[in-house]
Amino acid sequence: MVQSNYIPWKGYFDLIRSVDAFVLYDDVQFTRRDWRNRNKIKTAQGEHWLSIPVKNKGRYSQLINEVEVSSSDWSRQHWKCIEMNYRRAACFEKMAPEMQGLYERAEKLTLLSDINYLFISEICRMLQIDTPLYRSEELGHAQGKNERLIELCLSLEASEYLSGPAAKCYLDEDAFAREGLAVSYMNYDGYPQYSQLFGEFQHGVSVVDLLLNTGSQASTYLERQP
Repeated sequence: MVQSNYIPWKGYFDLIRSVDAFVLYDDVQFTRRDWRNRNKIKTAQGEHWLSIPVKNKGRYSQLINEVEVSSSDWSRQHWKCIEMNYRRAACFEKMAPEMQGLYERAEKLTLLSDINYLFISEICRMLQIDTPLYRSEELGHAQGKNERLIELCLSLEASEYLSGPAAKCYLDEDAFAREGLAVSYMNYDGYPQYSQLFGEFQHGVSVVDLLLNTGSQASTYLERQP
């Protein structure tokens, strides 16, 4: 249960494949300069941000699923940047047509949440991840951070909530326990390295890097080593 991100890093997809159901938690406030509408790729000049331009002037309290894209040409610019920097990647020729097709489909969408859902769902398919994806706005509207998370878990008849490690500072585990829900936290340590372009290996870049460098073997690099 995580807010949707744009072309997230590999750990995001490891979390999805580690659960029986995954909720895109997008009916919460949009945060600027965050992962919702941007992510990083590697280039010869270092890590580079790919950012989707969004309408946010005067919209300080808008929810993620209300955020609109402010320009339609972002998708062509992003794909051009990816193509320029990854054309020498080992699996670029094999993966490029499908990836380019995703950007062409995304160009027709106007809501950030829909764009993120498109990329996340299609990349799950590329990684052979079959976990069902749900959108939080379809599953209830309880107030309060912990209350809402509990409601979402119960609506899917869950027995355990697997969270990212950052949530340890605010989750009320006792409240979950009272509803019969166990809480555990994702461990993102131990991912194996693969052959990357442009110098020192970086784990935290977009999953696009993994797919274009490893192709059909990408899912094996989600297997964490002890």
